Amino acid sequence: MTYGAAAIADISPVEWSIGEAPVDYPFALNFMKERAGQIRDGTARELVWLLEHPPLITGGTGAKDVDLLDPARFPVFRSGRGGKFTYHGPGQRVVYVMLDLKSRGFDVRGFVNALETWVVATLATFNVKGETRRDRVGVWVRRPAVSGSTEDKIAAIGLRVSRSVSSHGISINVDPEMSHYEAIVPCGIQGHGVTSLADLGLPVTQYDVDVALRATFRHVFGPVVSVEPIGGPPPEPRSERN
Repeated sequence: MTYGAAAIADISPVEWSIGEAPVDYPFALNFMKERAGQIRDGTARELVWLLEHPPLITGGTGAKDVDLLDPARFPVFRSGRGGKFTYHGPGQRVVYVMLDLKSRGFDVRGFVNALETWVVATLATFNVKGETRRDRVGVWVRRPAVSGSTEDKIAAIGLRVSRSVSSHGISINVDPEMSHYEAIVPCGIQGHGVTSLADLGLPVTQYDVDVALRATFRHVFGPVVSVEPIGGPPPEPRSERN
């Protein structure tokens, strides 16, 4: 089990909310900023928020314009999280994790390791062997290739930690439109691809992934309690340019 340096008896249940409709990205940013402040001030519980976004691209603090291959294809948002460009869209489970790292005894590196452990355990539920790399944040899957093997990213991690409270989090590819990744160099990493559970031939639903995420979260971070879905204004309609 992984709880930083904190004892499990001292950890209060984390609120667990699953969105019912795609969430507009600016709304999510504003919500996370406000909630992180409330957690820091002790006026709200820690929160894990599972949701989907409409098709869009986000750039972290390390994003470089050269990695944005088709900037007109989707809306592009710059955010304060770490990392480079990534894609979000239907069929991808985005998980925003708002936890108090100080009270849990985590430093940032330890917290990233814990998130990777959580994702690897979740993938193992579906008999998928997720792997981590010291020089590449995220979770990877080995796949056979003509010469040896290749590694494709199945889950991305991008965080913001402000005064010991985290925001942003992870995204797991369940069954997104994989061609949408052609608009970017994912996470700025050349020479490796991206994959999904569907791309691996697994008929897994978002619900299946949500159940697995909740079960494995308890083993890594502690107990959870369900709360009402967090909603916001519906995203504005926008046609994809092919």
